[in-house]
Amino acid sequence: MKRYPACIMATCVVPWDAEYNFAEELFRHQVRTLATTATPHLYVFGTAGEGYAVSDSQFDRIVSVFQEEMKANGAEPIVGIISLSLPTIQERIARWRDRGVRRFQISLPSWGALSERELFAFFDQVCGRFRDCQFLHYNLPRTKRLVTPREYGQLAALHPNLVATKNCIDVIDRIVELLGLSPQLQHFFGETGYAYGSLLGECGLLASTCVTNWKSAQQYFEAGRRRDVEAVIAMQRELSALGRDFLELAGEHIDGAYDKMLWKLHDRRFPLRLQPPYEPATDEAFARFVELLQRKYPRWAGEPKGKVGSNG
Repeated sequence: MKRYPACIMATCVVPWDAEYNFAEELFRHQVRTLATTATPHLYVFGTAGEGYAVSDSQFDRIVSVFQEEMKANGAEPIVGIISLSLPTIQERIARWRDRGVRRFQISLPSWGALSERELFAFFDQVCGRFRDCQFLHYNLPRTKRLVTPREYGQLAALHPNLVATKNCIDVIDRIVELLGLSPQLQHFFGETGYAYGSLLGECGLLASTCVTNWKSAQQYFEAGRRRDVEAVIAMQRELSALGRDFLELAGEHIDGAYDKMLWKLHDRRFPLRLQPPYEPATDEAFARFVELLQRKYPRWAGEPKGKVGSNG
Protein backbone atom coordinates (compact mmCIF):
# COMPACT_ATOMS: atom_id res chain seq x y z
CA MET A 1 0.00 0.00 0.00
CA LYS A 2 1.32 3.42 -0.95
CA ARG A 3 1.63 5.86 1.95
CA TYR A 4 0.58 8.84 -0.17
CA PRO A 5 -1.86 9.07 -3.11
CA ALA A 6 -0.80 9.19 -6.74
CA CYS A 7 -1.51 12.75 -7.86
CA ILE A 8 -0.10 15.87 -9.41
CA MET A 9 2.00 17.89 -6.97
CA ALA A 10 2.93 21.53 -7.54
CA THR A 11 4.68 24.44 -5.88
CA CYS A 12 3.46 27.85 -4.81
CA VAL A 13 5.99 30.64 -5.33
CA VAL A 14 6.25 33.79 -3.23
CA PRO A 15 5.68 37.27 -4.71
CA TRP A 16 7.79 40.19 -3.47
CA ASP A 17 6.85 43.84 -3.95
CA ALA A 18 9.27 46.57 -5.02
CA GLU A 19 10.63 46.82 -1.45
CA TYR A 20 10.95 43.02 -1.23
CA ASN A 21 8.06 42.68 1.17
CA PHE A 22 5.65 39.75 0.95
CA ALA A 23 2.85 40.57 -1.54
CA GLU A 24 0.17 38.75 0.40
CA GLU A 25 -2.89 39.23 -1.80
CA LEU A 26 -1.11 37.97 -4.92
CA PHE A 27 0.02 34.92 -2.97
CA ARG A 28 -3.47 34.25 -1.63
CA HIS A 29 -4.86 34.43 -5.15
CA GLN A 30 -2.24 31.96 -6.38
CA VAL A 31 -2.89 29.39 -3.63
CA ARG A 32 -6.65 29.69 -3.99
CA THR A 33 -6.50 29.33 -7.78
CA LEU A 34 -4.19 26.33 -7.75
CA ALA A 35 -6.04 24.53 -4.96
CA THR A 36 -9.41 24.87 -6.68
CA THR A 37 -8.53 24.51 -10.36
CA ALA A 38 -5.25 22.58 -10.57
CA THR A 39 -4.35 20.30 -7.66
CA PRO A 40 -4.92 20.32 -3.89
CA HIS A 41 -1.45 18.82 -3.38
CA LEU A 42 0.54 22.02 -3.03
CA TYR A 43 3.69 22.89 -1.16
CA VAL A 44 5.45 26.12 -0.30
CA PHE A 45 9.16 26.72 0.28
CA GLY A 46 10.71 24.13 -1.94
CA THR A 47 13.81 25.24 -3.82
CA ALA A 48 11.61 27.12 -6.28
CA GLY A 49 9.71 28.75 -3.42
CA GLU A 50 12.82 30.42 -1.97
CA GLY A 51 12.67 28.37 1.20
CA TYR A 52 16.42 28.89 1.53
CA ALA A 53 16.11 32.70 1.39
CA VAL A 54 13.59 33.75 4.04
CA SER A 55 14.00 34.84 7.65
CA ASP A 56 12.04 33.13 10.42
CA SER A 57 9.55 36.00 10.54
CA GLN A 58 9.00 35.85 6.78
CA PHE A 59 8.74 32.07 6.95
CA ASP A 60 6.10 32.17 9.67
CA ARG A 61 3.99 34.86 8.00
CA ILE A 62 3.96 33.14 4.63
CA VAL A 63 3.24 29.69 6.08
CA SER A 64 0.40 31.19 8.13
CA VAL A 65 -1.24 32.59 4.98
CA PHE A 66 -0.58 29.38 3.06
CA GLN A 67 -2.14 27.23 5.80
CA GLU A 68 -5.17 29.52 6.01
CA GLU A 69 -5.85 29.45 2.27
CA MET A 70 -5.27 25.72 1.93
CA LYS A 71 -7.58 24.89 4.82
CA ALA A 72 -10.24 27.25 3.47
CA ASN A 73 -10.19 25.28 0.23
CA GLY A 74 -10.31 21.85 1.87
CA ALA A 75 -6.65 20.99 1.25
CA GLU A 76 -3.74 20.01 3.50
CA PRO A 77 -0.70 22.30 3.31
CA ILE A 78 2.76 20.86 2.68
CA VAL A 79 5.47 23.07 4.15
CA GLY A 80 9.03 22.89 2.84
CA ILE A 81 11.90 23.11 5.30
CA ILE A 82 15.33 24.05 3.94
CA SER A 83 18.26 24.90 6.21
CA LEU A 84 21.90 24.11 6.80
CA SER A 85 21.03 23.71 10.49
CA LEU A 86 19.29 20.61 11.84
CA PRO A 87 18.10 22.51 14.96
CA THR A 88 16.50 25.14 12.71
CA ILE A 89 14.77 22.40 10.72
CA GLN A 90 13.50 20.83 13.94
CA GLU A 91 12.36 24.16 15.38
CA ARG A 92 10.37 25.09 12.29
CA ILE A 93 8.71 21.68 12.14
CA ALA A 94 7.89 21.78 15.86
CA ARG A 95 6.50 25.31 15.66
CA TRP A 96 4.17 24.53 12.76
CA ARG A 97 3.28 21.08 14.02
CA ASP A 98 1.92 22.84 17.11
CA ARG A 99 -0.12 25.06 14.77
CA GLY A 100 -1.71 22.18 12.93
CA VAL A 101 0.58 21.43 9.97
CA ARG A 102 1.23 17.70 9.56
CA ARG A 103 2.89 17.44 6.14
CA PHE A 104 6.43 18.62 5.55
CA GLN A 105 8.85 18.52 2.63
CA ILE A 106 12.46 18.07 3.72
CA SER A 107 15.83 18.27 1.97
CA LEU A 108 19.25 17.26 3.26
CA PRO A 109 21.53 19.93 4.77
CA SER A 110 23.81 21.02 1.95
CA TRP A 111 26.95 22.60 3.45
CA GLY A 112 28.69 19.26 2.97
CA ALA A 113 27.67 15.92 1.51
CA LEU A 114 26.30 13.60 4.22
CA SER A 115 27.86 10.20 4.80
CA GLU A 116 25.53 7.19 5.04
CA ARG A 117 25.62 7.32 8.85
CA GLU A 118 24.90 11.06 8.78
CA LEU A 119 22.06 10.49 6.33
CA PHE A 120 20.35 7.99 8.61
CA ALA A 121 20.96 10.24 11.63
CA PHE A 122 19.24 13.11 9.81
CA PHE A 123 16.11 11.08 9.15
CA ASP A 124 16.16 9.78 12.74
CA GLN A 125 16.22 13.36 14.03
CA VAL A 126 13.42 14.51 11.72
CA CYS A 127 11.05 11.64 10.92
CA GLY A 128 11.87 9.85 14.16
CA ARG A 129 11.27 12.92 16.31
CA PHE A 130 7.93 13.94 14.75
CA ARG A 131 6.14 10.63 14.37
CA ASP A 132 2.68 12.16 14.01
CA CYS A 133 3.76 14.10 10.91
CA GLN A 134 4.23 12.94 7.31
CA PHE A 135 7.41 13.68 5.40
CA LEU A 136 8.17 13.99 1.70
CA HIS A 137 11.86 14.00 0.83
CA TYR A 138 13.12 16.13 -2.05
CA ASN A 139 16.12 14.33 -3.56
CA LEU A 140 18.11 16.93 -5.46
CA PRO A 141 21.75 17.45 -6.47
CA ARG A 142 21.93 20.83 -4.69
CA THR A 143 22.33 18.91 -1.42
CA LYS A 144 25.57 17.42 -2.79
CA ARG A 145 24.30 13.92 -2.04
CA LEU A 146 21.44 11.90 -3.55
CA VAL A 147 19.61 9.28 -1.52
CA THR A 148 19.88 5.95 -3.35
CA PRO A 149 16.96 3.60 -4.03
CA ARG A 150 18.49 1.09 -1.60
CA GLU A 151 18.71 3.74 1.13
CA TYR A 152 15.11 4.77 0.53
CA GLY A 153 14.06 1.17 1.08
CA GLN A 154 15.91 1.09 4.39
CA LEU A 155 14.63 4.49 5.48
CA ALA A 156 11.03 3.58 4.59
CA ALA A 157 11.30 0.46 6.77
CA LEU A 158 12.62 2.53 9.69
CA HIS A 159 10.19 5.45 9.37
CA PRO A 160 6.51 4.74 8.59
CA ASN A 161 5.92 8.50 8.36
CA LEU A 162 8.29 8.89 5.42
CA VAL A 163 5.58 8.79 2.76
CA ALA A 164 6.90 10.18 -0.52
CA THR A 165 9.89 11.39 -2.52
CA LYS A 166 10.54 13.89 -5.28
CA ASN A 167 13.12 12.69 -7.80
CA CYS A 168 13.66 14.80 -10.93
CA ILE A 169 15.40 12.07 -12.91
CA ASP A 170 14.90 10.50 -16.30
CA VAL A 171 17.22 7.48 -15.95
CA ILE A 172 15.08 4.39 -16.42
CA ASP A 173 17.29 2.11 -14.30
CA ARG A 174 17.06 4.49 -11.34
CA ILE A 175 13.28 4.80 -11.73
CA VAL A 176 12.93 1.00 -11.79
CA GLU A 177 15.00 0.75 -8.60
CA LEU A 178 13.03 3.44 -6.80
CA LEU A 179 9.71 1.79 -7.60
CA GLY A 180 11.03 -1.66 -6.75
CA LEU A 181 13.11 -1.07 -3.60
CA SER A 182 10.74 1.30 -1.80
CA PRO A 183 7.32 0.49 -3.24
CA GLN A 184 5.47 1.81 -0.18
CA LEU A 185 6.67 5.35 -0.92
CA GLN A 186 4.91 7.49 -3.50
CA HIS A 187 7.62 8.63 -5.88
CA PHE A 188 7.00 11.91 -7.69
CA PHE A 189 8.87 12.31 -10.96
CA GLY A 190 9.26 15.31 -13.25
CA GLU A 191 7.63 15.40 -16.66
CA THR A 192 10.25 13.24 -18.38
CA GLY A 193 10.62 10.68 -15.60
CA TYR A 194 6.87 10.42 -15.12
CA ALA A 195 6.42 8.99 -18.62
CA TYR A 196 8.71 6.09 -17.77
CA GLY A 197 7.62 5.64 -14.17
CA SER A 198 3.90 5.62 -14.94
CA LEU A 199 4.38 2.77 -17.40
CA LEU A 200 6.23 0.73 -14.77
CA GLY A 201 4.05 1.27 -11.72
CA GLU A 202 2.11 3.79 -9.67
CA CYS A 203 3.82 7.16 -9.26
CA GLY A 204 3.05 10.86 -9.00
CA LEU A 205 3.72 13.79 -11.33
CA LEU A 206 5.83 16.67 -10.05
CA ALA A 207 4.53 19.53 -12.16
CA SER A 208 7.05 21.88 -13.71
CA THR A 209 6.73 23.14 -17.29
CA CYS A 210 3.41 21.35 -17.71
CA VAL A 211 1.79 23.96 -15.44
CA THR A 212 1.60 26.24 -18.48
CA ASN A 213 -1.71 24.49 -19.22
CA TRP A 214 -3.36 22.64 -16.35
CA LYS A 215 -5.91 20.90 -18.56
CA SER A 216 -3.11 19.36 -20.65
CA ALA A 217 -1.13 18.55 -17.49
CA GLN A 218 -4.10 16.59 -16.15
CA GLN A 219 -4.44 14.77 -19.47
CA TYR A 220 -0.76 13.82 -19.31
CA PHE A 221 -1.13 12.53 -15.75
CA GLU A 222 -4.23 10.51 -16.60
CA ALA A 223 -2.61 9.05 -19.73
CA GLY A 224 0.13 7.73 -17.47
CA ARG A 225 -2.39 6.36 -14.99
CA ARG A 226 -4.11 4.31 -17.68
CA ARG A 227 -0.73 3.43 -19.29
CA ASP A 228 -1.59 4.89 -22.67
CA VAL A 229 1.89 4.54 -24.16
CA GLU A 230 1.22 6.47 -27.35
CA ALA A 231 -0.32 9.47 -25.58
CA VAL A 232 2.26 9.56 -22.78
CA ILE A 233 5.26 9.42 -25.08
CA ALA A 234 3.83 12.02 -27.47
CA MET A 235 3.19 14.48 -24.64
CA GLN A 236 6.53 13.71 -22.98
CA ARG A 237 8.37 14.59 -26.19
CA GLU A 238 6.59 17.92 -26.34
CA LEU A 239 7.31 18.68 -22.69
CA SER A 240 10.97 17.72 -22.99
CA ALA A 241 11.41 20.02 -25.98
CA LEU A 242 9.47 22.78 -24.26
CA GLY A 243 11.64 22.45 -21.16
CA ARG A 244 14.85 22.76 -23.18
CA ASP A 245 13.58 25.77 -25.09
CA PHE A 246 12.34 27.40 -21.90
CA LEU A 247 15.68 27.08 -20.10
CA GLU A 248 17.61 28.34 -23.11
CA LEU A 249 15.29 31.32 -23.51
CA ALA A 250 15.20 32.27 -19.82
CA GLY A 251 18.96 31.97 -19.26
CA GLU A 252 20.74 30.70 -16.19
CA HIS A 253 19.03 31.49 -12.88
CA ILE A 254 18.28 30.02 -9.47
CA ASP A 255 15.29 27.64 -9.53
CA GLY A 256 12.60 30.05 -8.42
CA ALA A 257 13.11 32.34 -11.40
CA TYR A 258 11.68 29.72 -13.74
CA ASP A 259 8.68 28.85 -11.59
CA LYS A 260 7.75 32.51 -11.24
CA MET A 261 7.75 32.84 -15.02
CA LEU A 262 5.46 29.81 -15.21
CA TRP A 263 2.98 31.20 -12.70
CA LYS A 264 3.05 34.65 -14.32
CA LEU A 265 1.43 33.01 -17.34
CA HIS A 266 -1.69 32.65 -15.17
CA ASP A 267 -1.48 35.99 -13.37
CA ARG A 268 0.20 38.82 -15.28
CA ARG A 269 0.34 40.92 -12.10
CA PHE A 270 2.79 38.51 -10.51
CA PRO A 271 6.31 39.97 -10.05
CA LEU A 272 9.32 37.98 -11.21
CA ARG A 273 11.71 39.39 -8.61
CA LEU A 274 13.61 37.12 -6.23
CA GLN A 275 15.06 37.83 -2.83
CA PRO A 276 18.56 39.32 -3.32
CA PRO A 277 21.24 38.54 -4.22
CA TYR A 278 19.61 36.27 -6.82
CA GLU A 279 18.75 37.74 -10.20
CA PRO A 280 15.26 37.10 -11.62
CA ALA A 281 14.33 36.40 -15.20
CA THR A 282 13.55 39.51 -17.22
CA ASP A 283 10.24 40.76 -18.52
CA GLU A 284 11.70 40.53 -22.01
CA ALA A 285 12.45 36.84 -21.52
CA PHE A 286 8.93 36.31 -20.23
CA ALA A 287 7.43 38.01 -23.29
CA ARG A 288 9.53 35.79 -25.56
CA PHE A 289 8.34 32.75 -23.61
CA VAL A 290 4.69 33.68 -24.13
CA GLU A 291 5.32 34.03 -27.87
CA LEU A 292 7.22 30.70 -27.96
CA LEU A 293 4.36 28.83 -26.31
CA GLN A 294 1.74 30.21 -28.65
CA ARG A 295 3.83 29.64 -31.76
CA LYS A 296 5.50 26.29 -31.09
CA TYR A 297 3.61 24.54 -28.28
CA PRO A 298 -0.12 25.29 -28.69
CA ARG A 299 -1.18 22.30 -26.56
CA TRP A 300 0.65 23.88 -23.61
CA ALA A 301 -0.06 27.55 -24.29
CA GLY A 302 -3.38 27.76 -22.46
CA GLU A 303 -5.72 30.69 -22.75
CA PRO A 304 -4.33 34.24 -23.15
CA LYS A 305 -4.35 36.10 -19.82
CA GLY A 306 -4.19 39.70 -20.97
CA LYS A 307 -1.18 41.91 -21.53
CA VAL A 308 2.30 40.72 -20.67
CA GLY A 309 2.96 42.54 -17.42
CA SER A 310 6.12 43.90 -15.84
CA ASN A 311 7.97 43.07 -12.64
CA GLY A 312 5.74 45.53 -10.81
